[in-house]
Amino acid sequence: MAALATLRQEAARSADTHLLRLDFPGFPGIAFYFKDEASHPTGSLKHRLARSLFLYALCNGRLHEGQRVVDASSGSTAISEAWFARLLGLPFVAVMPACTAPRKIADVEALGGTCDLVGDPAQVHARAAWQAARGACHLDQFGLAERATDWRGNNNIAESIVGQMAQEPAPEPAWIVCGAGTGGTSATIGRYLRYRGLRTRLCVADPTGSGFANGWRTRDRAATATGCTLIEGIGRPCVEPGFVFEVVDAVVEVPDEHSIAAAWLLEDLFGRRYGGSSGTNLVACLQLAAAMRARGEHGSIVSLLCDRGERYEGTLFDPAWLRGRGVDPSGALQHLRACLRSGEPPLSA
Repeated sequence: MAALATLRQEAARSADTHLLRLDFPGFPGIAFYFKDEASHPTGSLKHRLARSLFLYALCNGRLHEGQRVVDASSGSTAISEAWFARLLGLPFVAVMPACTAPRKIADVEALGGTCDLVGDPAQVHARAAWQAARGACHLDQFGLAERATDWRGNNNIAESIVGQMAQEPAPEPAWIVCGAGTGGTSATIGRYLRYRGLRTRLCVADPTGSGFANGWRTRDRAATATGCTLIEGIGRPCVEPGFVFEVVDAVVEVPDEHSIAAAWLLEDLFGRRYGGSSGTNLVACLQLAAAMRARGEHGSIVSLLCDRGERYEGTLFDPAWLRGRGVDPSGALQHLRACLRSGEPPLSA
């Protein structure tokens, strides 16, 4: 009961995240809104998920006083889980691919967590299960994200967006855009939109050839990725248990160069850095807006700024690191800036 009270107190102390508006000359009559999830205490959208996972584990009797907690995560979820574990006085282990951005590893360790680095990213789930078999409580973000969050309300991200948009000129967005990491955010938003009877459609923005994108097209839950990505947190190699295809109206696949260029562009637009998945979202927003413009439609599009870009200073924002991986986003960045002026789609059909 004390742990539940602590989590309720934390939720009451945490103010809602800001909804930021942008207008671009190439898209008259279309307003763009970005929910700044990087402003959470742990710096990412995953702050919401981590709180929900701890509550779910406590209320289901799986998490006990003093018990070690474990989860498989590429970084942002692990950082948020480490923060909540420290809040509750629990030891925490993050099972991570060894290639995770060094800044994320350092952030977990700074919060008192331990990082169990795995050479083969495909083995992180098995390693977390191994830890759980030895007495740890497995928070299991990939298996439980879509059910741990109350999609009908309780100030989830969808309810927050709809409430913040209520006084805007186009209060019912044409689209809400998010990525597919665990599947929890897209499931929560898609279910809530239907629960409220809104006409807003949901678009998932994901790296080209991701497991979600391939599976969504064919409704094949055995689908796997046909390409790899540098964008952490999304672009899963397989269809995770939490992916709910039926609540998603469209998927926009974004090449890594465009996602990284868009992350750079976001720094120009907002004066601070956001991660690669936020760039992926921006490209998808522009793609949807270009289609709306071609049809003569007006309205609003809402998306997410997922995490702080400082975590990627040594990777996505480091030209030398990118060159070492054969990636040069400069051409895509120039193209995206032109799209903001012209209203043309950033991606070819």
